[in-house]
Amino acid sequence: MEVKVPEIGESIVEALVANWIVEDGAEVAQDEIICELETDKVNVELPADASGILHIKVKAGETVDIGTVIATIDEDAGGTKESETKESETKESRDKGSKDQESEDKESRDQESEDKESRDQKSGESAPAINPAAKKLAREKQIDLAEVEGSGRAGRITVEDVQKAVETSKKSAPQAGEKGQEAETSTAKPADKADKADKADKADKSASEQPAEESERPVTREAMTPIRQRIAERLLQARQQTAMLTTFNEADMSWVKKLRSRHQKHFTEKHGIKLGLMSFFVKSCIKALQEYPAVNARIDGTDIVYHHYYDIGIAVGTDRGLVVPILRDADQLTFAEIEQQIAELASRAQSRKLTLAELEGGTFTISNGGIYGSLLSTPLINPPQCGVLGMHAIQDRAVVHDGEIVVRPIMNLALSYDHRLIDGREAVGFLKLIKEYIEDPSELFLEL
Repeated sequence: MEVKVPEIGESIVEALVANWIVEDGAEVAQDEIICELETDKVNVELPADASGILHIKVKAGETVDIGTVIATIDEDAGGTKESETKESETKESRDKGSKDQESEDKESRDQESEDKESRDQKSGESAPAINPAAKKLAREKQIDLAEVEGSGRAGRITVEDVQKAVETSKKSAPQAGEKGQEAETSTAKPADKADKADKADKADKSASEQPAEESERPVTREAMTPIRQRIAERLLQARQQTAMLTTFNEADMSWVKKLRSRHQKHFTEKHGIKLGLMSFFVKSCIKALQEYPAVNARIDGTDIVYHHYYDIGIAVGTDRGLVVPILRDADQLTFAEIEQQIAELASRAQSRKLTLAELEGGTFTISNGGIYGSLLSTPLINPPQCGVLGMHAIQDRAVVHDGEIVVRPIMNLALSYDHRLIDGREAVGFLKLIKEYIEDPSELFLEL
């Protein structure tokens, strides 16, 4: 049976074989997860359609087209058959003559003795451990590890040890070369000297123009994952294809903090989840989007498409990059439902189980850089959307309230918007409205 890369979505034409969960030649059961595929949008776990022995055709790290055969499953070779084969081989081995067995034992002992002598010659009675990066560097620089003295724990050979060996070999090599050059210079004709000088100049120039990764300093080069390529493409698109501008404001978080503190226990007991900040901002954004519909719209050619629904994207950072799952019809969700769905989407994002449908669409995005400690930033628009709200860390600051200087918890807010569609007046009014709802959330209904 052939294992093919399945159809994942209309816009997805290729996938990266990210990881083989089952090794080549191993036995698999039907519906067992054997492979993880990564695309520019989602990760997909690939199950086995039948039981048998897996034979991998495409190695991990390779990108292939949709429909490509990446492995086969030999359904005839099951675990029982393999066990019977092993028992048969064991029985045949026991039935062999004692003379052959003694001959094999002697040959094995001789081989072990030779291997031990070889190891002893290279590294003494016990070979020191070698750092994988050091082994790779030694192979590239043609350094014999048997001649390198390890400075790590228990004599472990490190990258620095190999680098020292490289420097030592380079210092000794030019000495011999210089002697030969002196002898050659003494007998060379003037024309030969000029040719050699030109060649030396070219060699120096070539060495100075070497890229950093080919120099002596250790570097690591790896291919960008499909999702990272997609992120880079989208961010560049946001810069090049929109007239992006950012306006700022700040919000006093005192009332939100009091409400959370006052109702947290009751809210958690009733809904099974804590009352966070995001539900307040989602509700506030929806109210503001209803007042300023252009911020919830998009540009299509020379047309403006106004959305009469509110699909709010929530930016989530993962180990493979930023993803933006969507809260569908967020205006119809309660505070508890918003918190529950955000927690579920964030969990699925971290475990790479988001589906394509959970990432597509969206009319407006909220990004919370405050969880990483950011105080101020200019979030990038997620095209074709025309607006994104940036939340930041809450800091106690001295502010003037009713003519007095008081300390209040303040959050900086940033709204990036496409100036082709949204005027500055609308953008500033939108952000001020969010500020008002956050500072006095009495109009936002808490379902307790």
